Amino acid sequence: MSVDVEVVREASDEILKAFGRLLPQLSRSAEPLDVEALRALVTWPGNRQLIARVDGEIVGALTLVMFPIPTGLRAWIEDVVVDGAARGHGVGSALTLEAVRLARAEGARTVDLTSRPSRVPANRLYERLGFQLRDSKVYRLDGEL
Repeated sequence: MSVDVEVVREASDEILKAFGRLLPQLSRSAEPLDVEALRALVTWPGNRQLIARVDGEIVGALTLVMFPIPTGLRAWIEDVVVDGAARGHGVGSALTLEAVRLARAEGARTVDLTSRPSRVPANRLYERLGFQLRDSKVYRLDGEL
């Protein structure tokens, strides 16, 4: 199975439809994207929205977020999703490796990501690709202080 990864340059009906299928597989609580939300995602200066195709069909997506901070350029992988029917065929690996390549080309020395412990195959993939578990805590503020 050959996987082709590309950076999305503009919002299209095809990509919107693919996100309509993929996003519920990533998060049950995520709101569906409309064309304006997709356009904002694709054109945001620090984002690189990647999609993966197999035989021309979009079967996966990943968002690479990059931003400068005082210690250097930060790169973060977010919202990795592979269609259930395409899992185990190298789609997640191809997306992640391309994101790392893009981040390094922009000057990022490190690339971070998080993954829930329940996503066992995804965690095995990241470790196989060389990502190391960090001794850290992730905090989230939901709502107002």
